[in-house]
Amino acid sequence: MVKVAVCGAAGRMGQRIIVAITEADGAVLSGALERQGHPLVGQDAGLLAGCGELQVKINDDLNAVVEGCDVLIDFTTPKVSLKNLEACALKKKAIVIGSTGFTPEERALAAELAKDIPAVLAPNMSVGVNVCFKVLKDVAKTLGDDFDVEIVELHHNKKKDSPSGTAVRMGEVVAEALGRDYNKVANYHREGICGERTKEEIGMQTVRGGDIIGEHTVYFIGMGERIEISHRAMTRDMFSRGSVRAAKWVVGKKPGLYDMQDVLGLR
Repeated sequence: MVKVAVCGAAGRMGQRIIVAITEADGAVLSGALERQGHPLVGQDAGLLAGCGELQVKINDDLNAVVEGCDVLIDFTTPKVSLKNLEACALKKKAIVIGSTGFTPEERALAAELAKDIPAVLAPNMSVGVNVCFKVLKDVAKTLGDDFDVEIVELHHNKKKDSPSGTAVRMGEVVAEALGRDYNKVANYHREGICGERTKEEIGMQTVRGGDIIGEHTVYFIGMGERIEISHRAMTRDMFSRGSVRAAKWVVGKKPGLYDMQDVLGLR
């Protein structure tokens, strides 16, 4: 049995991951981590998640939680994730990170810390989204430069980063397939007399509102025709199940930074 600990265990995502662990074959919840001073520290993680008593209490001691696990699942923020990654590296434990909003510098630091342990870092743990990444690469290569590319993403009004990490990754995949530098061609803002659209740019549009879990559409727009590739999340369980699948996969792998394409064998 793979011993899995969950960071942010009292949050919405953390609770769904705990449920997914109890439903998965070959995995068991070994620890539940929350920030120091959290009001739910000491509560049973299973009762809090609604899946019955698991005799694993919410803990605010990072080192103790990491010590008792084979792999830590982290859906928090880049700053917290890097701290947890460092703790895992010191104790030679694997980690799965689903946090979004990493800067290029933070991602480089994550890769450096992962030189000693196996780590999965992915902006989206959904199996369907990661299949979309592969499809987008193939479509972009086939269509080439004759189609304009626009990406629109929708999320709930509590999401802090924009555009979403998934949308950014979609843009990166398309840009790589077309031989472009995403950081140079991504266009996040159009207002006023902004001039004609360039052939190379990839438009990135963001919508925030209500309780939308996550929707992403990539438009390939040509003369007289349009291709739309969309993914819509109806529940957070797809992310939690994907993270547990990644946790079971990464334990025992060689040190390095992996993503869900590696986990699913799509690379």
